[in-house]
Amino acid sequence: MRAQCQCGQLAAQVPGPTDQLVVCHCIACQRRSGSPYGTIAYYPAEDVTLTGKATEYSRTADSGNKVTTGFCPDCGSTMWFVGELKPGTIGIPLGLFADPGYPPPARSVYEATMHHWVTIPGDIPHFPRGRT
Repeated sequence: MRAQCQCGQLAAQVPGPTDQLVVCHCIACQRRSGSPYGTIAYYPAEDVTLTGKATEYSRTADSGNKVTTGFCPDCGSTMWFVGELKPGTIGIPLGLFADPGYPPPARSVYEATMHHWVTIPGDIPHFPRGRT
């Protein structure tokens, strides 16, 4: 299964859908994604093959842990997400797969800052704060 940025210069190859799909409503994910939430599919790092050139941006999350995103320097798409909270994993934003058949999220986090009109369907765990 392939994920790619808008221009196609940066890509990730993964074995298929993961059951570790998280919807995050934190302010940082809202700003990173440009939408009311970020949706990230987490994979074991050894299952992800990245190709192309990326620029990195690191910040400190609400948890105090370091979070680094890799994005395409040409089109600006966020391609991957790694954090100290989930060592050994790489998160790929769901929209980069462009697959409407991708399975639904496993959990929804930071719902304390969720937009009041957003509804996350399904019988999944919902957390007011973070827990990715």
